[in-house]
Amino acid sequence: MSDTLVIIPTFNEKENIEKIIRKVFSLPKEFHVLIVEDNSPDGTADIVKRLMKEFPDKLFIHERKGKLGLGTAYIAGFKWALERDYKYVNEMDADFSHNPDDLLRLYDALAKDGNDVSIGSRYIKGVNVVNWPMSRILMSYFASVYVRMITGMKVQDTTAGFVCYRREVLESFDLDKIKFIGYAFQIEMKFTAWKMGYKIKEVDVVFTDRTEGTSKMSGGIFKEAIFGVMQLRLRSMFKKYKKATPNVPA
Repeated sequence: MSDTLVIIPTFNEKENIEKIIRKVFSLPKEFHVLIVEDNSPDGTADIVKRLMKEFPDKLFIHERKGKLGLGTAYIAGFKWALERDYKYVNEMDADFSHNPDDLLRLYDALAKDGNDVSIGSRYIKGVNVVNWPMSRILMSYFASVYVRMITGMKVQDTTAGFVCYRREVLESFDLDKIKFIGYAFQIEMKFTAWKMGYKIKEVDVVFTDRTEGTSKMSGGIFKEAIFGVMQLRLRSMFKKYKKATPNVPA
């Protein structure tokens, strides 16, 4: 039994899904993988189910009725993980924009260094992004600057989607009250952990844009982030953030 689960949301990822699963399982540490599948018409789920026969008790699938949003996919994955005995829970994309090798460094930042949340950060040492047009790099970078200005949060890559959480952090959240589904979901999760006083560590990574499949990015996702940050800041002025006492299995 692994102590760490990697949650990978998918929608039309047939070009990448087998390769990313095999890569995660080739790492020197054992990880389990949960695919949260949003009814992809391209047959992604069929590929995962075939691989589940090869990797029993390590690879799992949670199928949903349709494309319901990235944030809700991760919430579903978090709840699935908390129903089991995983100590560490990762978010990761299916398209190799997040290098699976870096899962080891995110894990070490928690298991060995004693942090509560580790973030694969693109912006610790300049801008570590490959194959993005300059317009998108600037939009992403200044989005993080904007979030820091509005919230006061001391995280460089506030919209990062490559994250590892200690179990206790997720148990302390009221996951049903996480409001956002796109970039703002990533911001809300980090902001909540920061306000609760959890130790957050950013790990320097290189983000490489997908070479296969189709990006799920849209203007609406960025719009949600811009206005969502304002909502987060306003709500935080009237809300008390307190670490809950987690119900950790013996």
